Amino acid sequence: MEPLYQQTHKHVHEIQSHMGRLETADKQALHLVENEIQASIDQIFSQLERLEILSSKEPPHKRQNAKLRVDQLKYDVQHLQTALRNFQHRRCAREQQERQREELLSRTFTTNGTQKKILDIANMLGLSNTVMRLIEKRAFQDKYFMIGGMLLTCVVMFLVVQYLT
Repeated sequence: MEPLYQQTHKHVHEIQSHMGRLETADKQALHLVENEIQASIDQIFSQLERLEILSSKEPPHKRQNAKLRVDQLKYDVQHLQTALRNFQHRRCAREQQERQREELLSRTFTTNGTQKKILDIANMLGLSNTVMRLIEKRAFQDKYFMIGGMLLTCVVMFLVVQYLT
């Protein structure tokens, strides 16, 4: 059991060092490194199954210690598996953000095109360009009436507070 344990323990440390390569690998080599790490983790899980069987065959005074060592290795490998999944999830999220960013940058936003579409729709509804211009002019005038009314209200409130208090 001891040589297999040592070999498995060595593989765990190798995977830990490979995890550092994930951060520095370029996009093309990244998938290869991920697959290599996943294959190593799968291999270690099969070795752990064999170690569990062998630890149950140990003499009674060594059995508990052997099982603890195997459980510790299993915990370490599960931790590595989780770290790999987290890295893959972050990578996928980052790639999706990059795709969305490129998609947004490739779009062209024009207000003139939107205004033209609105006029086209209004024409389809039977409103003429002159009616549309009158509506726009009226909206422009209404904005000034609203601002004037707000200013007049503020002045009246100021005068009421000034002279009645």
